[in-house]
Amino acid sequence: MEAKLVVGLEIHVQLATRTKMFCGCKLGFNDPPNSNVCPVCLGMPGVLPVMNKKAYEYAVRTALALNCEVARFTKWDRKGYYYPDLPKNYQISQYDLPMSSNGFMEIELEDGATRKIRILRAHLEEDAGKNQHEGLPHSRVDLNRTGTPLLEIVTEPDMSSPEECRILAMELQKLVQFLGVSEANMQKGHMRFEPNINLHITDDEGQVYKTPICEIKNLNSFRALERAVAYEQWRQREEWKRDHNYTIEKCGKQNRGWDDVKEETVFQREKEEAHEYRYFPEPDLVPVEIEDAWLERIKTELPELPQVMRKRFIEKYGLSEYDANVLTTDRATADYFDAAVKAGGAAKRAANLVTQYGLKTANEKGCGVDQIGVSSGQTARLARLVDEGTVNASAAASIFEMMMTDNRNPEVIAQESNLMQQSDAGALEGIVDEVIAVNGPAVQEVKSGGKKSKKARGFLLGQVMQKSKGQANPRIAGDLLDKKLHG
Repeated sequence: MEAKLVVGLEIHVQLATRTKMFCGCKLGFNDPPNSNVCPVCLGMPGVLPVMNKKAYEYAVRTALALNCEVARFTKWDRKGYYYPDLPKNYQISQYDLPMSSNGFMEIELEDGATRKIRILRAHLEEDAGKNQHEGLPHSRVDLNRTGTPLLEIVTEPDMSSPEECRILAMELQKLVQFLGVSEANMQKGHMRFEPNINLHITDDEGQVYKTPICEIKNLNSFRALERAVAYEQWRQREEWKRDHNYTIEKCGKQNRGWDDVKEETVFQREKEEAHEYRYFPEPDLVPVEIEDAWLERIKTELPELPQVMRKRFIEKYGLSEYDANVLTTDRATADYFDAAVKAGGAAKRAANLVTQYGLKTANEKGCGVDQIGVSSGQTARLARLVDEGTVNASAAASIFEMMMTDNRNPEVIAQESNLMQQSDAGALEGIVDEVIAVNGPAVQEVKSGGKKSKKARGFLLGQVMQKSKGQANPRIAGDLLDKKLHG
């Protein structure tokens, strides 16, 4: 028996506009319940929606980055369904004429292989509100989120492992953050994943069975996405082994939820088909027609995308794949590092400074690396000092910390703080002579070339560094030591 996993993803991305999709209410997180609402998002009779142009521009920017075809003409549709957090009983969305379609995104798997994931469509819609149940004697409804602009990205069923689903989700998060269209903060609900999963099972006689397509609703972490897909892969296989009639033809489609504590999916309801939503054109909004000049402007304003930047860092700057991945985790970090290199900093040294000191400090302060107080120019100059041997690694760490509150050049800070490495061979010669004079046994061990000679040399060099209070250039001190020991 062969069981092939087939997964397509629906990704909802909250766009980073100041106001909602069809009204002027502000978007805020953790504001008092029902404080950011108006007659439009409350669905009052007789009110008229007005489209948020910035949301549409953000959607187009993302569609272009996903290699989608952007429609010059599209319209809005009403998707009718009832939930307590949807007061007007319909959602404004896009049905048969989405604003973009037929795109793709390439992802790199952990074994180095690449996969091309096709994008079926990306369209705009508004979000519903939020029902609150936990710790309450009765359910409550917060409508602050009602009308939030969402970009729904729908992939083709091109993923065949939980790993691929997680990697695609991570790359999409990075993409929308680089584009500046969404914070994509999953703790705030800015990005939610809904995988559609089934198995194509081929039995020993060659007959193919397709298990029911199950959609897992509202996953808000990469971990939950990967584990939910893995669990559902196992569950559907076990269901089919118990009953070969467990097929899409016999059982239809399902919506399921994810229990993060038990780490299992749970049945919610049968999945609705499109006709059950009673789609029809939204009568209160005119169609959207975009001009070529406007579209071209957005194309020219697209930043370098994370995958392209990561490849450039590896090929042009000679970084490791690991460092390139870390530095392109977010746009601010990538731009900061890139600016440091373009300002003259040696790429590998600058990468070490940013990843080892800059990001560590940024994480502790809860800000971006560009907000810790050290300019990219200062980092570039410090990287040159380390690369030239003017300061050592431990001194660089101290200098970087001091630069957070001192905007002077690192050369000045190093000089005034007595952190410059001693590279003058004449000045170091006396220290080397003194160390040799008082460590006779170690000197003889080095000269003998025995098993412990390497360890003895390291001891002598350590004594030189100690006597110089860490300021001796290790390479020059080592050369002097070898010259005097071996003549």
